Amino acid sequence: MLLQLFSAFFATAGFCILFNIPKNAIIKSGLAGTAGWIAFMYTNMQFQSMVVASFIGASVVAIMSEIFARKFKEAVTVFVIPGILPLVPGAGMYHTMLAIIEKDFAQSALVGTETMFIAGSIAIAILIVSSITRMITRSHLPDKK
Repeated sequence: MLLQLFSAFFATAGFCILFNIPKNAIIKSGLAGTAGWIAFMYTNMQFQSMVVASFIGASVVAIMSEIFARKFKEAVTVFVIPGILPLVPGAGMYHTMLAIIEKDFAQSALVGTETMFIAGSIAIAILIVSSITRMITRSHLPDKK
């Protein structure tokens, strides 16, 4: 399990380096990715659902990214895009395409549907956290009259 946490951190940090994320944000993005992976693993053990686990993991990444963005005066995308990298269902996409190539359409439909639900749950989690954060910050702004 510890190896998975280190892998999540270094995968996220490596993605940051690859995409020229500011140097002072690499460690923070790695922490967000690792926290999301911890939430994913724990939720997956409790509920046995990759979709729910991906939603919770992406929510944790999005919340941490919103906090880091305000605290360190960076864009949220600097933290959220690399942070969700460990959660992206790359293996599911690969197995879907492999099943299509092997003409196993029942398996491709099964795996492909789950992969789409996982990707959708990640996107929805980020959208919900971002929308709630935007509502909270706008409600605390003084009225301009």
